[in-house]
Amino acid sequence: MKTILLFGAGKSATVLIDYLIKESEVHKWKFIIADCDKEQILLKTNNSKFAEAVELNIEDEKKRGKLIEKAHVVISMMPADLHFLIAKDCVEYRKHLLTASYLDKNIKSLQDEINDRKLLFLCEMGLDPGIDHMSAMKMIHEAKANDGKLTSFRSHCGGLVAPENDDNPWHYKISWNPRNVMMAGKSGAEFLEDEKYITLNYEQLFDNKETVLIEDENIGELGFYPNRDSLSYLPIYQLENLRTFVRTTLRYPGFITGWRQIIALGLTNEEAVYETDKLSLKDFFIQHL
Repeated sequence: MKTILLFGAGKSATVLIDYLIKESEVHKWKFIIADCDKEQILLKTNNSKFAEAVELNIEDEKKRGKLIEKAHVVISMMPADLHFLIAKDCVEYRKHLLTASYLDKNIKSLQDEINDRKLLFLCEMGLDPGIDHMSAMKMIHEAKANDGKLTSFRSHCGGLVAPENDDNPWHYKISWNPRNVMMAGKSGAEFLEDEKYITLNYEQLFDNKETVLIEDENIGELGFYPNRDSLSYLPIYQLENLRTFVRTTLRYPGFITGWRQIIALGLTNEEAVYETDKLSLKDFFIQHL
């Protein structure tokens, strides 16, 4: 019997858990979910007999190692800075690993060991990064196969609220770690625009007033902002001599306008700490500003 081990049962893992429960029933897999909150796992699985819930402190090296040792494939949906703990164990116990997060320097440092042990480590397997990479490469390969010459590459990608559920002024709903929503964009962005290398800081990202038209009567115009380091993908996409290369995150225009004000108000500053018990919103702003 094949065993799939999933670390993390937060918001981002909900659909994946539903999918793997169904597939485990069909293929007779053993499906284990490990999280620091066992009750949260059980809420997601609805006590399915095709999923085993394990309460785990991810920093418990002994217990973490035992779980990984008996798995065939490991999936990490933990916060990005915790993937490396899992990755090291996967190398030690010779297990394949999938994550949705960006490939970072810590995971890259394991590359020789991963190759030597003939392991499959698939990072960037989410929406962005992930689906955007695969759809981009499909179009790039098709263009090259037809002797096309690429001079510009712009990729727009983002998780948006379905029109039938779009019922708030932000035109946005949080379906992943709320802190990551606050952190998105904090690293700034680097990209190529008309043969110029552009670097933007966090505050500058949301100054963009450009839009892209989606030809759907329920969507229309969407705003976007550059997504992190686009330049590192030039060699990976095997694109040379481009005038423009940029990956962006899509949002409704109102979100980008609103987020610019959130930044200006200092509300994404993680250094300030307040005692908010019985503190009104008005008094919070007086204290904060």
